[in-house]
Amino acid sequence: MSGLNGRDFLSLTDLSAAEVEGLLELAQALKSGEITPHCKKVLGLLFYKASTRTRVSFSVAMYQLGGQVIDLNPKVTQVGRGEPLADTARVLDRYLDVVAIRTFAHSDLEAFAHYANIPVLNALTDLAHPCQALADLLTLRECFGEIRGTTVTYVGDGNNVAHSLMLCCALLGVNVRVATPPGFEPHGQMVETARQLAGDRAQVEVLRDPVAAVKGVQAIYTDVWASMGQEAEARDRIPVFQPYQVNEDLMTHADSEVILLHCLPAHRGEEITDEAIEGPHSRVWDQAENRMHVQKALLASILGAV
Repeated sequence: MSGLNGRDFLSLTDLSAAEVEGLLELAQALKSGEITPHCKKVLGLLFYKASTRTRVSFSVAMYQLGGQVIDLNPKVTQVGRGEPLADTARVLDRYLDVVAIRTFAHSDLEAFAHYANIPVLNALTDLAHPCQALADLLTLRECFGEIRGTTVTYVGDGNNVAHSLMLCCALLGVNVRVATPPGFEPHGQMVETARQLAGDRAQVEVLRDPVAAVKGVQAIYTDVWASMGQEAEARDRIPVFQPYQVNEDLMTHADSEVILLHCLPAHRGEEITDEAIEGPHSRVWDQAENRMHVQKALLASILGAV
């Protein structure tokens, strides 16, 4: 994975299919203990949005590589008092070896990467969540082995998670269906990009009917109906999204060996039921663990440890 050394990771479009495959293979080797790279570097976490899994998984991954982590909480640093992004980027560039940023506007992430020479990693923006998608596809590989030709259905809001899932599936030849209510479809340009990446290797579909969307699929995926920053809309969205709830009845239309995925946190009783997330088809906790392994692979590759 030396080809990733020193590069930014802002979107799945920054990687080739071979590079994504290589990261997933490296993540599996790291998870099994087959290899144990050492990387005495410093990771900065600049998070403008709340986080549990992303913050902890990045931190543990860096610590396990032998490095250090600095939490650049905007509430206790000058970025929270309006210091220009360009100034912050150029200063942190002199202190850190790599920075993971979790923010709202994707353009802010791109601007930071423009001004900083160190690698910049997307820890979530309103447009994309590429590290989550890597963990999702690693989970698929663990469950099915060969994943090319399998089908994943994402049910719910066509948000940043849906965007990155489409791109990652397209790169690896996995069919992806996104079922949303009218007006909540994934961004049209993201759909078109995913279809271009897929070529004739996979299908990328946007559907309305959740039952039709999950028919015969190997994986069903969902996320909260209102993402961070949309809390004021949450109550109004419930009746709109209720037909898209992932429950045991919906899952009966999928393949008998279907797995259930959720990027968490889950609003049980809304987008997913207790019976579904705690049932035998759920791989949600493996999926959450895999965040650490894929991010460890990403850090090791970008920092030249492998």
